[in-house]
Amino acid sequence: MELACLDLEGVLVPEIWIEFAKKTGIEELKATTRDIPDYDVLMKQRLRILEEHNLGLNEIQEVIATLEPLDGAREFVDWLRERFQVIILSDTFYEFSQPLMRQLGFPTLFCHRLEIGEGGKVTDYTLRQRDPKRQSVLALKTLYYRIIAAGDSYNDTTMLGEADAGILFHAPQNVIDEFPQFPAVHNFQDLKKAFIAASNRELSL
Repeated sequence: MELACLDLEGVLVPEIWIEFAKKTGIEELKATTRDIPDYDVLMKQRLRILEEHNLGLNEIQEVIATLEPLDGAREFVDWLRERFQVIILSDTFYEFSQPLMRQLGFPTLFCHRLEIGEGGKVTDYTLRQRDPKRQSVLALKTLYYRIIAAGDSYNDTTMLGEADAGILFHAPQNVIDEFPQFPAVHNFQDLKKAFIAASNRELSL
């Protein structure tokens, strides 16, 4: 049995922190795992900025409520679910994900949680586990699944490397250059073809 593991932000939905940065005008919040490979460093930077600007979960959720999946993402997820079991492995937070996951038809999601204080203040975050995407792939392989994974950022590369086949999707050139072992595609039609090529079954578009 083959299972597809996908990143969420930048692959199926917009980068939430980038959209929040556009709304608030805070350029520093545009940094993602495409720019800062160390997730703890990135999140501590984000929490510091939120504190400095007196922003919290309520303001972030207001922006998320206006977002939609990337063009073609829902159709791609539906196509994929007809051919594979699908799990979204993301470094987003359950407190962010509900509106966007609803628009994607609620595929299974493994991600993290925020710690929320009085008045919606984001006080900290709790990782589901260290290197969660790779660890999830490892665990699924013990159940005798063959894993095909796709992602776009530094924090996806250990997942792609652990999978039986890894695919870069919508990745920036710096990530493509550093990880040439993974095929890189940039639209959902080519991503379908990459999954078909990586599968050990006879599949069609």
